Amino acid sequence: MDYRRIIPCLDTKDGRLVKGINFVDLKELGDPAEVGAAYSEAGADELVFLDITATLEGRKTFLDAVKRTVGAIAIPLTVGGGIGSLDDIRRLLELGVAKVSLNSAPVRDPELINRAAAEFGPEKIVIAIDTRSNPALPSGFEVVVSGGTKPTGRDAVAWAREAVSRGAGALLPTSMDADGTQAGYDIPMTRAIADAAGVPTIASGGAGTLEHLYEAIAEGHADAVLVASIAHYGTFTIRRMKEYLRDRGVPMRLEDGERT
Repeated sequence: MDYRRIIPCLDTKDGRLVKGINFVDLKELGDPAEVGAAYSEAGADELVFLDITATLEGRKTFLDAVKRTVGAIAIPLTVGGGIGSLDDIRRLLELGVAKVSLNSAPVRDPELINRAAAEFGPEKIVIAIDTRSNPALPSGFEVVVSGGTKPTGRDAVAWAREAVSRGAGALLPTSMDADGTQAGYDIPMTRAIADAAGVPTIASGGAGTLEHLYEAIAEGHADAVLVASIAHYGTFTIRRMKEYLRDRGVPMRLEDGERT
């Protein structure tokens, strides 16, 4: 892909769109299908739908909310949350989901990545890696699971390499420390994972300004930027984000399909 992507993130709880800070203090913002439709119309390249409490609550993804969102948009949708088996993946893909995002389950069972990539193709499998700072680990970043509630002791960069070696087609690293703060992406973490991975990497967690988007791509080596707060709260339109990046020399696709 020769252009960079803007990907709004629809974090959901109980089928409703929410947004928090550092994975907590969730505030309800509306219906994910309605919001997703607005982003699709506004020129977003893709959407990510994350059922952020599914694993913590020991349940599967809310399929009704996913189905309604798929039906409301005209761009690819990646879905994550509560996915722990090939049957879970198959069920989502049959609903029209473009890709699935696996997070906690493959940390417990890394072979799940191999099985999923073999069954559905690496291009369908995104490995989400939630991280927090931990100076005791070689990279300085630790993998956390179960909605950020359980540290694993695993090095995030080493896990990224393993996930790709097992068949992951893309990575979605999110900084728990930066999430929702609007203080900027964790650039060192994003760059370390992007450089180690060799597959498309989506920066996530902390965007608050247009400059942050540029930093994630230029300094963090991200192929795409996930946005939530700055989009949900109307700080910037998708068009404004793309025009800013285009003006900084980043190749973008505008909503009319033009690449600049």
